Amino acid sequence: MVDCDVDAADLHLLLHPEIREEHKFWSGQYASIDIEKCNRCGLCQKICRFNSIHEFVVEKSFCEGCGFCARICPVEAITMKDNLAGRWFVSDTRYGPLVHARLGIVQVNSGKLVAQIRNYARDMAKKQGLDYVISDGPPGIGCPVISSLSGADLALLVTEPTLSAIHDLDRILEVCHHFSMPVIVCINKADINSENTTRIEQYCNQQGVPVAAHLPYDNTVTTAMVHEIPIVKYSKGPVSYQIAKLWDFLSKSLNKRT
Repeated sequence: MVDCDVDAADLHLLLHPEIREEHKFWSGQYASIDIEKCNRCGLCQKICRFNSIHEFVVEKSFCEGCGFCARICPVEAITMKDNLAGRWFVSDTRYGPLVHARLGIVQVNSGKLVAQIRNYARDMAKKQGLDYVISDGPPGIGCPVISSLSGADLALLVTEPTLSAIHDLDRILEVCHHFSMPVIVCINKADINSENTTRIEQYCNQQGVPVAAHLPYDNTVTTAMVHEIPIVKYSKGPVSYQIAKLWDFLSKSLNKRT
């Protein structure tokens, strides 16, 4: 398993991983001023477009790492240093190995971090003879989403019967079609608005995309999250039944492609 939502990782809350490897993720650079060399001419503060230098000290969260201040410093008091942008982990869970990460606050290049942990997970799965790598992707259509989809055999899109969710589904389907990615749709909370659920079904039919499951709204899901237990382990109710059907549909779809 891979938690690709590195900007807001939360899969570990349910899986309770035991970390056995921890790695640093380096990405980008930031400026650093050597106070002993600095002659306090103020040129760096004047030319910084990101307003990251105050009183001859660089605020890392504002610095974009462009390196211009280091180039123009007349006494070479500014150097560019590699930026520690986050950490990624290899862990054991009761459900199998988990590769996950935590991007630092106001850090960027989450797509690069996603690619790194997915590549590691793929190599690990090959070495251990595992059948599947399941990636929990982030929302949206940005760089980390594209990185999450790269090289995948199948994308499961989870949507809800709301107008905003229908709009988001249309956008991510465009991304998947662009990369010729096979898609399956699951409608979560399908019973809260039957009209919008029908709209999603009709739209998916027009796009040639199967709707594999309709998960009902159930407060038990929230209760299971509070207890930090996956819903399929916490309760054998309607939601768990639909998730089991969904997995059966997914596994059969994957077997057809192998």
